Amino acid sequence: MTEVDGSATLVGEEGPVPFLDVFDGREQLVVYKHMWHQGAGIEGQCEGCTASIIDVHDVSYLNHRGVSFAVFCEGPWDEIVPFREFMGYTLPWYSMAGVEDRGVGDGVVDEPGHISCYLRLDDKVFLTNETIGRGVEVTMLQAGLLDLTAYGRQEDWEDSPVGWPQGRTGSWWKWDGRPVPQWTRPGAAPAAGTGSKTGHCCH
Repeated sequence: MTEVDGSATLVGEEGPVPFLDVFDGREQLVVYKHMWHQGAGIEGQCEGCTASIIDVHDVSYLNHRGVSFAVFCEGPWDEIVPFREFMGYTLPWYSMAGVEDRGVGDGVVDEPGHISCYLRLDDKVFLTNETIGRGVEVTMLQAGLLDLTAYGRQEDWEDSPVGWPQGRTGSWWKWDGRPVPQWTRPGAAPAAGTGSKTGHCCH
């Protein structure tokens, strides 16, 4: 375990908040760290991160076991708000912009788009686990369901018979220039100047 700064200041719906308060009175915290492309608008955000947390809506089982869940985003709060509202996210989001402690901010892996786990012991906070890449798929219900189907994820890394549908890895994350989950939202339209029906994570 690595001790991190429990007093580090994030920004959420109620304004600046110390990291300790994000635990919401519980002893453990799971954080998805969402990458951000500043000034890129809603449709210009990472399709990989969007796919990673679109299925995380209800964390009552985590809460029941003393675990809180939050999303930390490297973007400024004023850009996060419209994105969060458009996507219909209801779980807590915080801007980690300007946080100097790497264990709280971008993380030891030094790249957003990953999961960090924390343990609070009184007024001390410890980073206990981080995972990136395939490790983040624990949040992706639909990826797991695709794995159960006959064609799987239909990606070129899979050892599929000749003639089965396959595309470039990660191509199912993006369609018509924007992350696929955005198409379930009212008002979604093709991103300007794009017609691509394939894409890949921004990492």
